[in-house]
Parts: sequence; C-alpha cells; structure tokens
Amino acid sequence: MRDYGTPEVVAKGLRFPEGPVAMPDGSVLLVEIARGTLTRVAPDGSLSVVAELGGGPNGLALGPDGAAYVCNNGGFQWIEGGGLLFPGHAAHAEPCGSIQRVDLTTGAVTTLYNSFEGAPLKGPNDIVFDADGGFWFTDHGQVRASGRDHGAIYYAAADGSRISRQRADMMGPNGIGLSPDGKTLYASETMTARVWAMEIVAPGELAPPPPWAPGRFVGTPPAFRLLDSMAVEAGGNICVGTMVEGGITIFDPDGGGSEFVPLPDVGITNIAFGGADRRDAYVTASTTGMLYRIRWPRPGLTVN
Repeated sequence: MRDYGTPEVVAKGLRFPEGPVAMPDGSVLLVEIARGTLTRVAPDGSLSVVAELGGGPNGLALGPDGAAYVCNNGGFQWIEGGGLLFPGHAAHAEPCGSIQRVDLTTGAVTTLYNSFEGAPLKGPNDIVFDADGGFWFTDHGQVRASGRDHGAIYYAAADGSRISRQRADMMGPNGIGLSPDGKTLYASETMTARVWAMEIVAPGELAPPPPWAPGRFVGTPPAFRLLDSMAVEAGGNICVGTMVEGGITIFDPDGGGSEFVPLPDVGITNIAFGGADRRDAYVTASTTGMLYRIRWPRPGLTVN
C-alpha cells in the first residue's frame, strides 16, 4: 500500500463538518451540519461564520458566479456519546430539503429549489458543477420513524430557473462527481456502499439506466464500510469518504478494484483537493469535528 503520510489537523471544534472547498487565499469553506452554518476555516485554523443556513447544510460547491451553492438536507436529530457526534433520524416529520445560494461577500442566503414537480426535496446531499454552468446534486433522502426514503439524482440551473430528475429510486445516493472529460457522472450510495458510473449524453441529461441498476457498477469496499462524498483525481481515480472503518477509498473508474487509506475517525465524510499543485487533500472527520490536510500522491481534478 502506498504511504499517504500523517494527516495534519487544520481545524477542530467543528460540528459535523462536510463539503470542504479549498479557496485561493488558503482558507477552506465548509458546512457544519449540526450548527447549520457555512463556515470559513482560516489558514491558522480559526473559524468564522459566513452565513447562517439553518436546517442541515450538507454539500457545498462554488458556482460560476463565485457564490456558494449548498445542499441542505433539512436537519437531523443528533446523537452524542464518547466525544463523537452522529446524525440520527430526520429532524422533521415531513421533507424540507433545499438548494441554497450564498453570496460570499454579504452572506445573503437565497433558496433556489425546495421541490420538484410539487414534491418537496427530501435530503439534498452533495453537488458538482459541470462545464456548462449547471449542477448535478444527489437527494439522499432521510430516515424517519416511518422508514427510509429512496433518493434521486437531479440536474439544475444555477439561476433557479429549471430542475430535472435524472435518476429516481436510488438507495441513498450521497457523493457525486464528474470524470475528467465531463462525460461520466459518478455517484456513491451510502448504505449499499456502491459506486456507480452514468453516461452523460447531453448537458444535464443521463443515458437511460440498464436493468436493475442506476448505471455501470464501479466498485464496493471488500469489508463493511459505508460511503459518503467524493472527489475525483486528475487521472480519473474516484476518492470516496468512508465510514465505519474511517478513511478514503480510492476506486479505479474502470472497475479495476480499490485502495483504502485509513484515517483516525469512524466518520470520514468528504475529500476535496486544493493548493497550487492540487495535491493538498482536505478531509472532513465529521464525528470528531476535525478538518485534516494530507499531501496526496496525485493531483486532484480542477473542479468547474
């Protein structure tokens, strides 16, 4: 196994951080789901709140207009024990997820989408922009006393004008990413611990799925692990935050197997690349409230 080095603690004291985005000034934007905020981590590790989002801000990406776009799952009930923080059931009986836009200069928050064809979004989770300026996002669903929602994958315009559902009835889609050539969409399912690849046939449009599957099967871990959000390397590898046995699972996009990088948290949820050479990997250790930085052996893909 390749040596990925010792992770450096960039920040601590976060309340279930996810969605890191490395900024040009050396800071990192992320969301704190349990605090309901968009937060900036300065290079010295100090924290400042950019915007109060409420609910459960989950995934984060910068749009072509320089604003931050947030997947808000609506909120969780929280479980704390042994110094760890875990999300439980949905905080509300009815779905109340949304896609929010945040002006990074003023902190003003706008809700772009909270429904599709009259039905509320259940639990938007992760987001990635394409080269055309639109974005893909997963709706993971939520767990309630009545059971677990199915999830879906959507495509939407950044100005709030249109949204389409491109995959329905998925089993908790979580992470989402694009191949280096922009022709393939990847998604990870949490509870099935599977990564899927889907062909993009036009901007915002996926090819029809094969029978019994949402796309082409890429891989699954060899042990009991759950998959969270992802980032793609410049060379095409798919790096997925991994829980239960916490770490990063690196999948060959062609289905040629995986490699596991263990990290000191049972809830490693997100990875994002930054730095001048795109080899600074920022990783959220969510149950302990930490942000790590690792010098990655390969550069990450420059996101749209």
